[in-house]
Amino acid sequence: MLKATSQLPRGLKQPQIFLIGLIVALLMLFACLVLSVTFGAAQIPLPKILESFVIFDASREHLIIQTVRLPRSILAILVGASTAVAGALMQGVTKNPLADPGILGVSSGAAFAVVMAIFLFGASTPSTYIWYAFLGAGLTALVVYFLASLGRGGATPLNLTVAGAAISSLLASLTSGVLIVSQRTLEEIRFWLAGSLAGVDADIIIQVLPYICIGMILALGISRQVTIMSLGEDIAKGLGQQTTWVKIAVVICVLLLDGSAVAIAGAIGFIGLIIPHIVRFVVGVDYRWIIPYSALFGAILLLVSDIFARLVIRPQEIPVGIMTAIIGAPFFVYLAKTQVKK
Repeated sequence: MLKATSQLPRGLKQPQIFLIGLIVALLMLFACLVLSVTFGAAQIPLPKILESFVIFDASREHLIIQTVRLPRSILAILVGASTAVAGALMQGVTKNPLADPGILGVSSGAAFAVVMAIFLFGASTPSTYIWYAFLGAGLTALVVYFLASLGRGGATPLNLTVAGAAISSLLASLTSGVLIVSQRTLEEIRFWLAGSLAGVDADIIIQVLPYICIGMILALGISRQVTIMSLGEDIAKGLGQQTTWVKIAVVICVLLLDGSAVAIAGAIGFIGLIIPHIVRFVVGVDYRWIIPYSALFGAILLLVSDIFARLVIRPQEIPVGIMTAIIGAPFFVYLAKTQVKK
């Protein structure tokens, strides 16, 4: 684990510094939200943007801001925060620095379940997707852990990563097969599969918001226990930790957070991998701080990625999942090489 190395200014205690850091991160998030609402395919003057919040008149510009850009920006915040917190919890409990809902196959399982729901049952709304996403994510997590436990040394970080990569590849192949057979399914979700925030309205956000809120509250509630678990399971048991219940609570959190994110935005990778490492460098190994910092940093990263996804080939756009992959893939290679050397 990386530890915070910054020296504290005289007269300030560590919790005060971290609290100030949270306030700064909130201000950065608000600035990114303003930029996200400002930039897009259509060029809208800043006065028009401000008017849409003060004296909304249902003009074209106001409708774009209120019904397209603002819901999309809020969705980016929710998905980025959820994915980052899910990754932080997974890394803490498994002691696997490569743990991430995407790398361990959880996101692929959720996405495959949604594709099958559309193909077999004609599911067509995120409120329906979400239950299949929970089911797919949960079953995939069980399979990955079972396969990893069969390897030499049990469910080690390396075995979990290899098993997750294998299951992800298998599910990606099966998903491709279904989409080849069913043109209707492909047309409905091809942009979603690459990880996209496009075409989302406020009603969809309202549908998934309760699950994300429950997952976040539970994550904060077990943050102290996850900190102890991150020191090692033997140490946690020696300190009287009920490790089984902590693992179950973490699994529930990951399913709620990542399942919700995949259901509404598709499989957006690498945020859950990158952000926890950055946060641990800033605040150390205390998950009471890692959880809120991960939520804010994850939201900022996805908002910025989405802004670039809209502007790179404007007036067209690319799925935001491609932008996060461009950022995260080199980071993953670096971490993998570091772990192999260890």
